[in-house]
Amino acid sequence: HLFFRDHSYFGKQEANGTKVFWGRGNGWVLAGIANILELLPKDSGLRPFYVQLFVELAAQLSKLQDDQGFWHASLLDPDSYPSPETSSTALITYGLAYGLNHHLLDTSYLPVVRKAWKALTSTVDQNGKVGWVQPIGADPKKVTREMTAVYGVGAFLMAGTEIIKLIE
Repeated sequence: HLFFRDHSYFGKQEANGTKVFWGRGNGWVLAGIANILELLPKDSGLRPFYVQLFVELAAQLSKLQDDQGFWHASLLDPDSYPSPETSSTALITYGLAYGLNHHLLDTSYLPVVRKAWKALTSTVDQNGKVGWVQPIGADPKKVTREMTAVYGVGAFLMAGTEIIKLIE
């Protein structure tokens, strides 16, 4: 119930022997399905497929959140990528909060979203810069607090919009 980046990753493995499932890539998928569901007519015959895909991915991703509330660059090998990763965490948080707001997910996801939002707000430094954003790439990379990128900030803001709706 996770997505490879593309077919070239089918045989690749992380240092711990697990398959390579990129955090941000899977975050993009969850957020993308949420966006599809937002635009897909309620009576579309495709809707059940996308809802099931969304729910199954959300369930798997929620199991991979760390104790601080983050997801890592590599979903199955966080020890090789121990730093938090903001863009994956923000995209997954956006998707999970969307799922709660649209009654696709039950309230058991609330603690996951709360912990994720707390983690995300900790990535903003005293100057307002969102850190821990993996650079442009196609697979897991190590990150530092100083690293940022517009897509990480955008994902953070997307998550924030769903969190506001959830609170309201």
